[in-house]
Amino acid sequence: MKMGIIAVGLLASVAVIPTAAPAKRAAAPALRLERVVMLMRHGIRPPTSATPAPKGYTSETWPSWSVDYGLLTERGAAGVKLLGAADRQYFDRAGLTKRGCPSITLIASGKQRAIRTAESWAEGFMPGCAASVTHPGEKDPDPIFHGFDDAPASFDGQRAYRESLAMAPKGGIAAEARTFRPELTILSRALGCKLPACPILTAPNKLTPSEHDRPDLEGPLDAGSTISQTFLLEYLEGKPMKDVAWGRVTPAEITRMLRFHPLKFKYSNRPAYIATRAAAPLASEVVKALTDPSGTPVTLLAGHDTNIADMGGFFQFHWAVPSYPADDVPPGSAVGFELLKTANGTRYVRAFYRAQTMDQLRNQRNLTGAEGPYRQYMPIPGCGNSVAATACRLDAFKAFVARRVQG
Repeated sequence: MKMGIIAVGLLASVAVIPTAAPAKRAAAPALRLERVVMLMRHGIRPPTSATPAPKGYTSETWPSWSVDYGLLTERGAAGVKLLGAADRQYFDRAGLTKRGCPSITLIASGKQRAIRTAESWAEGFMPGCAASVTHPGEKDPDPIFHGFDDAPASFDGQRAYRESLAMAPKGGIAAEARTFRPELTILSRALGCKLPACPILTAPNKLTPSEHDRPDLEGPLDAGSTISQTFLLEYLEGKPMKDVAWGRVTPAEITRMLRFHPLKFKYSNRPAYIATRAAAPLASEVVKALTDPSGTPVTLLAGHDTNIADMGGFFQFHWAVPSYPADDVPPGSAVGFELLKTANGTRYVRAFYRAQTMDQLRNQRNLTGAEGPYRQYMPIPGCGNSVAATACRLDAFKAFVARRVQG
């Protein structure tokens, strides 16, 4: 198979001479895709606990699942496998991979849902091929994906709190909550809450500092993030609509309620101080995967929505997957980086976001035909504010990451 070529058009700089012919576009530089690294959220799972809502928020019984709390479901594995097959088709067409069993690197967090996601993705990416996943034990330190779990003394929780609180609109967290009143009202109906004494509408919201960890968003806005994720996962798992939020919501209302999820990221993951320290190990893994002479053409880092939100803050990325709110992190979605090389040896880095829509995942649609997953190229602010493939040189990308990592 011949290596694929990605063409990029650039305007030439042409001096204006009275007798000269009109300016023409310069020949587009030939770019070859050399490597790709993706940080991917795990697939569909049940809630991580038996009670996704705080005590008193609902008297309803939460539905049962086919696996234990927080584990990847079989349907979740199948959805990830579809993404693996679609990614392989995309990379084959770009010339990055060829038929057979390509060399890949799989790294996951110590959580079962992340490990099984990496395994399932590989099953779709290269059926019948052997693949091993590097990961820590579930109870071992996990500095790449869960660096804050041990509350590192070097992390200034008060600074993180101040930066987070500065993200709030005029009037603070209470004013933020007022703008989400319509979504809270939808959520109260879904919970079967009896007005006017409905905690999701009446309980206070606040941001609480931690000594050596992220600040905690507490109250209905935080609960809304967890509960709306649970409703989403019920929908994606393919449960009948009568069993999704007890039959009280539509898919469009799930999308509305999911706004709580990126809202929580806004305060817990995206402030610069938090993001640069939380995502530094992952960003360093990205640079290593793109530049290590012994590295493989494809690297998958299987983690969690918080990891991707941290990377969003680290690089100031923004994305918008159809059927989801802006900057939300759907199950199975990934932020990725391409390494491209010109004929003269100059290398560039290009960032993208790849995801399934809600209905693609709920209906387990084949993504290798005409209907592929959503893919969006993103600018890398500070390293080329354009999605053009030649906007960010590899050396500039490495320097950018190094500055952020060093703080």
